[in-house]
Amino acid sequence: MKNFLKGLGFWLLSLTWGVVMTTVGLVVALALMITGHKPKRFHHYIWFEVKSMQGGCSLGGVILTTPTPYLSTLRHEAGHGIQNIIFGPIHVFISIHSFIRCMYYNKHIKNNTAYKLKPYDSIWFEGQATKLGNKYFPKFTGSTLGGTA
Repeated sequence: MKNFLKGLGFWLLSLTWGVVMTTVGLVVALALMITGHKPKRFHHYIWFEVKSMQGGCSLGGVILTTPTPYLSTLRHEAGHGIQNIIFGPIHVFISIHSFIRCMYYNKHIKNNTAYKLKPYDSIWFEGQATKLGNKYFPKFTGSTLGGTA
């Protein structure tokens, strides 16, 4: 019952104060289900594994990851979901910067030059997402996790 109430509170905040990113997430979730992707669950989040993804992406209460993600990736993306209910409509701008940072890092990883970069969590919004995810989601609760921590 306690987890149900937490999930209900999360979705209530996501669909009110965090409605912008959550709406985008639900539209993407619908499109993924239409294209045959099966939704999974990570705590109270809707989670999809997408073959073309690199890393993960949080869209309010919806998380997109690579197939067989690491638990740390799910936690981090869930942390962005908490940021969405903290910052509300402003979180759109944080998400844009997070997306750009992720693409920049992926480019450097592909070119084997990531060692020249500061740690991924060194910028406040990424570090905060990791801390929130680790604090509120210390273990896996959901359906199917292929990767390891």
